[in-house]
Amino acid sequence: MNIAIDPFGVFHIPKIQGFSQDKPGKKDNDRLFKTSDIIYIQPKTIIMGSSRVRQGIDPVHPALFNKPSYNLGLNGINAYEQLRYLRHAIANQKDLKVVVLEVDLFMFNGALKTQAAFDGNRLEKNHLTLKDIIDTTLSWNAIQASSQTLVHSFEDRNNPATANYGDQGFLPYRNINKKETQARFKASINQYLEFHNKYQLSEQFIENFKQLVELCREKNIELKVFISPAHATQSEVIRLTGQGQTYETWKRQIVNIIPVWDFSGFNSVTTAKIDNKMDKYSDNSHFMPFIGGFILDRLFSYQTDKIPQDFGVWLTPNNIEAHLQKTRRDREKWAIDHPDEVDLVKQVKSDFDRRHPSAKK
Repeated sequence: MNIAIDPFGVFHIPKIQGFSQDKPGKKDNDRLFKTSDIIYIQPKTIIMGSSRVRQGIDPVHPALFNKPSYNLGLNGINAYEQLRYLRHAIANQKDLKVVVLEVDLFMFNGALKTQAAFDGNRLEKNHLTLKDIIDTTLSWNAIQASSQTLVHSFEDRNNPATANYGDQGFLPYRNINKKETQARFKASINQYLEFHNKYQLSEQFIENFKQLVELCREKNIELKVFISPAHATQSEVIRLTGQGQTYETWKRQIVNIIPVWDFSGFNSVTTAKIDNKMDKYSDNSHFMPFIGGFILDRLFSYQTDKIPQDFGVWLTPNNIEAHLQKTRRDREKWAIDHPDEVDLVKQVKSDFDRRHPSAKK
């Protein structure tokens, strides 16, 4: 039964509308099913990064010419996992052409350990491991996931959009209630405080990133690196936790390894007003797919007339200091123009400090 329903999408059994097309079990098992997808699809273009990529960049975007393309964004990924999954992709596609790589400050936090869902033993193979086969066919977890698949597929039997959800690794945010926008922003800011309050910039993760860049050069793979466009309130919470200088140091180190496109900071996208009409972000960390389209357009010089002019700065060692200075000035102007959003971050930080007095700075 579990093979026929394939609730995690690892066996690539054809989907049946009303029976097995909607697989909610994939959402929290991306490290599993994406390992299998790489083996099965053997993409020539991969888009790597965190949940921001997983939810925000469509791999079938027309700017990506080398097909098949695949979204290899993984929830809560760190730089070491990025390197391992790139090696897995290369092991299964010797003719890998393009890697689009999202980087953010979070994935270089040495205070965060590799997630329990990560299993290095399943990588750089051209088949599922025996453990993964058993876990996805003969476990109680698999039975529960199959039951959820049956229920969701039947309920969504008349919704054709569910048939392709999760294909090519793309898992956009679904069923957004815009009336809860501010609540989602507060929750996202609090999540940052929970996981990154005691941030430690990891030299090992910087080295892993450097190894990834060198691997692409060695294999003659075109590498496009970008810093993702979190909402301006994300930059503010980084500043309030005393990590503003760390953020700048991290950018310097990244740019000294390879030039990058920087979409973060304070521009017409990242400073979008937080209200019930918000359409650019699902929360203060995750951007919507049409913003992901702007990113790909900028990276590949495609339909550039449609991109907001101030969205994306090409960073090199020659202009990084001037860019950081401008970002500081932009922050001051943003704070004056958006006092309610500054207060929102302060409120969440204050509430967090009351609950965690030992974490207060």
